[in-house]
This record gives sequence, C-alpha cells and structure tokens, in this order.
Amino acid sequence: MYTAAGQPDRNELVQRFVPLVKRVAYHLLARLPANVQFEDLVQNGMLGLLDAIDRFQEGFGAQFETYATQRVRGAMLDGLRANDWLPRNMRKELRRIEQTINQLEHAHGRAPSEQELADALGMPLAEYQKVLQDARGHQLVYYEDFAGDDDADFLDRHFTDDDSNPASILEDKDLRENLVKAIGRLPEREKLMMALYYEQDLNLREIGEVMGVTESRVCQLHSQAIARLRGQLVGEVKTVASKQCKGKALG
Repeated sequence: MYTAAGQPDRNELVQRFVPLVKRVAYHLLARLPANVQFEDLVQNGMLGLLDAIDRFQEGFGAQFETYATQRVRGAMLDGLRANDWLPRNMRKELRRIEQTINQLEHAHGRAPSEQELADALGMPLAEYQKVLQDARGHQLVYYEDFAGDDDADFLDRHFTDDDSNPASILEDKDLRENLVKAIGRLPEREKLMMALYYEQDLNLREIGEVMGVTESRVCQLHSQAIARLRGQLVGEVKTVASKQCKGKALG
C-alpha cells in the first residue's frame, strides 16, 4: 500500500476501501427517504475516504478502517445537509410565513389569502410574492425538521442507531392522514397546482399553461402551498420522531 518512496499509494488504497464506502452507503440508504440516491452517497463518501487517507498517519489496518468509516459517514451526512440549499435567512423568513399562516387559519377557520398574509407580515403584496418566488425549491420536510428541542443534529444522532429509520417517520399512518387532510384544506388553485405537479408530473411551464398564469406565478403558488402544509405538519413530524426515539428507549 506504499510507493517506492515510502508514501501511501492512494490509488491502491482507494480500490481497497471502496467496498467500505459502499457498505456505509447501503447502511445509511436503508434509513433514508426514497429520493436519496445510492450513487450520491458513494460520491460523497469517496471524498471522505480520500480525506481519511490524507490525514491518517499510523498505517492502514483495522484502526484506519474505524477512522475512515467515521470520515466517510461524515462526508455523506454533509452531502445530505448540502441538499437543503435554501439560505438560512430565506428559511427563517419562510418559517415566519408558516407561523403567520397557522395563526390566521386558527383565527379565521380558513386558509388566509395572499393579501391577508402580506398584511399580517407587514409587507406589500408584491414583496410577499417575491419572497415566494425566491423560495423556489422550498421543501415540505428538511432533515433539520427532525431535530429535537435540544437542537441536536438529527443526522448525526439518528445514524448511530442501527434500528432507526427516518423514512418510517414520513410513512407514519397518522402523519400521512394529516397530510392528506392538509392538502384538502388548500385553496382550490393551490390544490390544482399540487395535483398537476405531483400527480400528473407536469413542469411549472406546463402547469402555467393549464392554469392560464405565468411560470413564475406557478412557482409562487407552489411555495405558498408548501408553506401552508409545513405550517400544519412540521410539529407532527417532530412528534412522530420523538415517539419513535422514546419507544426505542423503553424497548
């Protein structure tokens, strides 16, 4: 595993430990949502392996495998976090919108209009719609949503438990039923947009043609629909995760 000059042969070491990277990837993949790709985990894991080879100084036996496994897993988790690309300030603004939606829904017993939301947020309607436009890519669930009240990182904490499965949290019966109900409470235009996007697999331009609006308007409607759903469901996601953790502790 060393060159004639006594230096580690990186190419041979990489080939030797590729199975380790794949093993870690399969180990994580079994507990991740279906949209996470095995190849993406392996690609990030290889970066962790190269980093481990460069940093480790004491030979490449069992001790190195333990060290490399940690670096490989860490690189994969970093890659998963990086997929949540929305800037922190934008995420913070969206959380404010979600909270406002929740407050207005409880106060009026119905979904608030965009104008009502803009007024409650203290911004012009055009500015509110720009926030929605800039939030393109806003997701229903982020990995950070699984963190508990102590703000412990879900990914770091969860994957130390071989029996854990974040996908099972998203598949929880009550959570799915509540999601269906939340979608049913969306305003008709947003409900139509979600059906065209997620059920009919139309892109934003095609949806705009069906609904007679611009592509940017469809983007705004999508961001607002996700904000409405998150406002109702994120607390339930944490509750399900907490119940699973407590169940394992009692078991």
